[in-house]
Amino acid sequence: MAKMIHSMIRVSDETRSIDFYEKAFGLKIAGRYPFDGFTLIYLANAETGFELELTTNASRTEPYVHGDAYGHLAFSVEDIDAEHQRLAGLGLTVGDVKDFAFEGKPFARFFFLEDPDGYKIEVLQRSGRFQ
Repeated sequence: MAKMIHSMIRVSDETRSIDFYEKAFGLKIAGRYPFDGFTLIYLANAETGFELELTTNASRTEPYVHGDAYGHLAFSVEDIDAEHQRLAGLGLTVGDVKDFAFEGKPFARFFFLEDPDGYKIEVLQRSGRFQ
């Protein structure tokens, strides 16, 4: 059976992105691999075996264009209100907490923020399918 192990995004500033993901979600460098012209940085935390791969390209000077196909990354947390307050307290721009229903029943409680490269990140209350 196949197992999902990571998702990759391209970032313009390695240090800035690593700092953001560590501050916001406790991700730490699990591996860093410099190649000729690009570097792969894998971030992880103890909550899951899934990793976020950051790719930096040495020759890139302009911001990346995400296009209209990119969706978002998602993290689940135990206490959405406390996490919203914590991230806002770090000076990060966080959207409002929203409640989402399906067929009249609670489905998700979440908010969005963006990383330094403009990637959208959904933060969800752990419940139901969002563990």
